[in-house]
Amino acid sequence: MNNKLSILALAALLLSSGCTLAPEYTKPESPVPAEWPTGDAYKKLKADAVEKVKGMPWQEFFADEKLRQLISTALKNNRDLRVAALNVERARAMYGVQQTGIFPSVTGSGSMDKQQLSADLVEASQPQTTEKYTLKAEIPSWELDFFGRIRSLTDQALEEYLATEEARRSAELTLITELAKAYLKLAADRENLKLAQATLDSQQTSYDLVEKSYKNGLATELDLRRAQTELEAAKRDIPRFTQLVAQDRNALNLLVGTPTDEALLPDALSSVTALKEIAPGLPSAMLLNRPDITAAEHKLKGAYAYIGAARASVFPRISLTASAGTASDELTGLFGSGTGIWSFAPQIDVPIFDSRVWAAMKVSKIDRDILLTKYEKDIQTAFKEVADALAVQGTINEQLAAQKALVEAAAATYNLSDKRYNMGLDAYLSVLDAHRSLYAQQQALISLRLACLANQVTLYAVLGGGTDEKIANNAN
Repeated sequence: MNNKLSILALAALLLSSGCTLAPEYTKPESPVPAEWPTGDAYKKLKADAVEKVKGMPWQEFFADEKLRQLISTALKNNRDLRVAALNVERARAMYGVQQTGIFPSVTGSGSMDKQQLSADLVEASQPQTTEKYTLKAEIPSWELDFFGRIRSLTDQALEEYLATEEARRSAELTLITELAKAYLKLAADRENLKLAQATLDSQQTSYDLVEKSYKNGLATELDLRRAQTELEAAKRDIPRFTQLVAQDRNALNLLVGTPTDEALLPDALSSVTALKEIAPGLPSAMLLNRPDITAAEHKLKGAYAYIGAARASVFPRISLTASAGTASDELTGLFGSGTGIWSFAPQIDVPIFDSRVWAAMKVSKIDRDILLTKYEKDIQTAFKEVADALAVQGTINEQLAAQKALVEAAAATYNLSDKRYNMGLDAYLSVLDAHRSLYAQQQALISLRLACLANQVTLYAVLGGGTDEKIANNAN
């Protein structure tokens, strides 16, 4: 009996390792140029920029210690990431369920019957109590996978699991980058709030001086009202930026998954540790490293496997049921003495003509072509996202340099206008215009600095971020 069980196990192993009818998967050619765009918007990269984004963990890219702590907390507490992780567990379980169809399932049962006989019905040498043991083993139904239908479905389930794992990586990368951008936005809005407060203090001082001059007959009422207008405008910005800071804090709390500690929040953009400079490398090497592209390719491989399952459905499906049992006065027989006998009952289902089977095979090929098209579109979209980030990277520094010079010029203009007004050479209107321009240019500089840092985060994300080498090896 043990020999027969071994033969069944060997047959299952041979069938599970057999060929399938799935078409051979060939990696599609990349539908994007081999090089990134060139031109005035794409300047040469810094000599010390890091080209290898693959394998660069987020802890290395984000050098700010406070931000690192917030990211670590978010990776543990964020609910969207938990859902992504649970989806991975579900896909893994589904793959395990599908994989069990390759091997036969053996069930067993047993019973014991005990009977007490009257002394009048037995001889003196016979026992009055008899015991009977019955053991039974069955293989309810095992499909012999001659044409690889089950193997193809198992391969598809494996690719779905790998795609879900890549989707989890993509969700993790999205969480990290969104959290970093929210952190930087909070820093910028807090800096804007400080600037608004400083502007309010300056306007209050100017208004007090103009009011004093007006009372002494040295300034007109028009000057006083103009000064009051600027003062009220500055007062309006305080609650506006206070509101934005509160909303930024709420956004951080949602991403982190728990209330954030004030000690971990930035005071201003100037207090944030600089991010690491990165370079894009080559499109073929970097884009295929993105988890969303990798997930799309796994889905495409799964579609190829499903075509094999659909093709196999056209051929006869052979199933096997088997059972064995024995009854004895001792607990032997089926698993002890070897007297149990297996009986086999094969069943063959021949699809003479089933339009649904042929339709399913056609649909599986169309699904494959749809996923192939989506895969190519995903690569094109990724190329566009990286190119956009490179365009910002190639021009943002010139914008920053020009904006810094503009702020310096506006500050000098304001100081000169203020001196000329105090000397009685100019009207107070020139002072107000100069101060209004300085305030606007200072806000624009903060916005550009935020855009520069946020674009570095975007470039890190669209290039795929760091890669878990263990996952990458499994995927290959």
